[in-house]
Amino acid sequence: MTKKGTKYFVTGGAGFIGSHLVDRLVERGGVTVYDNLSSGWREFLEHHLGRGDFNFIEADLLDFDTLKGAIGGHDVVFHLAANPDVRAGIAATDLDLRAGTMASYNVLEAMRRNGVKQVVFASSSTVYGDAGITPVGEDYGPLRPISLYGASKLGSEGLISAFCHLFGMQGWIFRLANIIGPRLTHGVIFNFINRLKENPGQLEILGDGRQQKPYLHVDDCLDGMLLAVEKSGEPLNVFNLGPASSTSVVRIAEVIVAAMGLKGVAFSYAGGDRGWAGDVPQVRFDVSSMNRLGWKPKYSSDQAVERTVRELLSGGASNE
Repeated sequence: MTKKGTKYFVTGGAGFIGSHLVDRLVERGGVTVYDNLSSGWREFLEHHLGRGDFNFIEADLLDFDTLKGAIGGHDVVFHLAANPDVRAGIAATDLDLRAGTMASYNVLEAMRRNGVKQVVFASSSTVYGDAGITPVGEDYGPLRPISLYGASKLGSEGLISAFCHLFGMQGWIFRLANIIGPRLTHGVIFNFINRLKENPGQLEILGDGRQQKPYLHVDDCLDGMLLAVEKSGEPLNVFNLGPASSTSVVRIAEVIVAAMGLKGVAFSYAGGDRGWAGDVPQVRFDVSSMNRLGWKPKYSSDQAVERTVRELLSGGASNE
């Protein structure tokens, strides 16, 4: 995949994770970003515009004819495009179906028609549903997502599996922890920082604050994805990608308050064991499969949170 002249096609490449991935891939070969900018930012790619081996296409994955014409001639597809807001699927129940499952089908069918054989997909821990504090491995089941976002990711995984087995494709599926770092545009860290800027004396926390999940810095995420793609060669390869540790919501609030130098901030709690309907309050990852490939994150979950808070406060949270 890293041979000279490799041509990469990145859906969602103007988004948070996607733009960081593009920064890596342009050093390896030609890159085409395909993004409708519904949640991405052109500014994240500005430093690549004008490069002869970089191309940006502003278009929707549901526009199949445009997608089919754009994807031809590429060697590897990184499919990262999705609705990034899990809660948005509650109000618009077809959002994740369209932006997730249907978009994934279009990507795979456009690949099939153009003879593009390799796809790397950003899935999510939400496919596991509410497994409690059990560290889940890739063979955990049955998979029963409790959000429409999780259902769309699981549906996309099923389509990738079928296309790989039916049409000689090769796929890598990464079930990601909560990915954080500079350019973050949503999520609990981003929200807490902005709300404390508006009201530095009080912070409402959804749920009871004891929700606890693994947080992975985007640098560690991309190190893991690129390593696993190089070192695993099955027709379908599935990996959990995250730290073995986890961080509570109230701990995140405490880190942000300290980093902002605030005193006497009053925390209030909305109550309940989860932040919203469809939220998985406790997530623990078994990442032994990635460890066996030689990958371990540089940062624990707490360290990733602390680093991200510093990065965002120093200017990494643009485009608010």
